[in-house]
Amino acid sequence: MQSVEIYTSPYCGYCHAAKRLLDQKGVSYSEIDVAVAPERREEMVTRARGGYTVPQIFIGQTHVGGCDELYALERIGKLDPLLQG
Repeated sequence: MQSVEIYTSPYCGYCHAAKRLLDQKGVSYSEIDVAVAPERREEMVTRARGGYTVPQIFIGQTHVGGCDELYALERIGKLDPLLQG
């Protein structure tokens, strides 16, 4: 199973939706709350190649994008293989 990191903020509905999908799949993930650790936002933007909105999701070395992209991968059947590596 690939490692999963998700940059979030507490009042973001898309963040909650993305975490809900990962939880439903039984995927453990590291959450980086950029509201609590604002110094990590610059790291997020750099890793996401300019993506400044939350969530920003990384599976292994792959930058998935946000919630919409995560759900799109699920719809087309590519999320599970990506998670498996």
